[in-house]
Amino acid sequence: MAVLVTGGAGFIGSHTVVQLLEHGEEIVILDNFSNSSPDVLDKIRQISGKDFKFYEGDMRDKELLKRLFEENKIEAVIHFAGLKAVGESVEKPLDYYDNNINGTLCVLEAMKASGCKKMIFSSSATVYGNDNKVPFTEDMKTSATNPYGWTKVFIEHILEGVCTSDKEFSAVLLRYFNPIGAHKSGLIGEKPNGIPNNLMPYIVKVANGEYDHLNVFGDDYDTPDGTGVRDYIHVVDLADGHIAALEYARKNNGVQTVNLGTGRGTSVLELVRAFEKASGKKVPYVIAPRRAGDIAECYADVSKAKEILGWQAKYDVDDMCKDNARWALKL
Repeated sequence: MAVLVTGGAGFIGSHTVVQLLEHGEEIVILDNFSNSSPDVLDKIRQISGKDFKFYEGDMRDKELLKRLFEENKIEAVIHFAGLKAVGESVEKPLDYYDNNINGTLCVLEAMKASGCKKMIFSSSATVYGNDNKVPFTEDMKTSATNPYGWTKVFIEHILEGVCTSDKEFSAVLLRYFNPIGAHKSGLIGEKPNGIPNNLMPYIVKVANGEYDHLNVFGDDYDTPDGTGVRDYIHVVDLADGHIAALEYARKNNGVQTVNLGTGRGTSVLELVRAFEKASGKKVPYVIAPRRAGDIAECYADVSKAKEILGWQAKYDVDDMCKDNARWALKL
């Protein structure tokens, strides 16, 4: 029995595949390389010393999905595939709704046809919207401030509906906070195509001289240093959370929603200083106006992850920055 990993060549997907292979799982990857690179597949093999099956293509390609499920006995799907840039989603909402929601429906239809009834879904802390108070708990009302976030909200509701209609179906909705870091081998890490949308890849590009400074959006929030506070989580911790979620789905039916974070907030300037310390590189920055839709603080209540999955984060921000610097700057 195999685990299908959609988007398995991406940042979080590749690290999760490594952890799955090291746990002895049989893996099938589906990816179209829209925000990843084919060389990641060889790096996964190099790190793990194991092989896997790979299909290149779009998750909306129903014929490809039909063939993939016919050629493999898929027990569960870990679903990462999707467009994920907040700003781009505002500019191209139809692309995001089509790719993320329609793509997920295509995967679910293929699962239904083959009798596969377990999905681990890559959700996001963006579903907590602007109206909830930190720390965020899984029972809070969900909303969003952009089309990307709404796709996560809608897909969560779709999976809840699937579990209501089919009592044998198991869906674990993992709400990620802010993944950074890289594999300790230095072979895989976050390498977005084009201008980075996330803070850490941008910090890296300033540190290596590609950009001359970092824009810090707002220094007048009600936080210790005035800059936005986020819950940064090491990508390997996040990957291990998927292993725990898969084990949970194997033993339990129905829908379960779980935060994956550290439960601790780190400000933008604290992260900059931690990266400078880890890398020995200066990261010049300028204070820019706040961005519309940004909130002051975002961090998780992680007690449910420990209780339900037996999982908690092991790495701190210094570890994340050291591993990120090793990967991105080849230190």
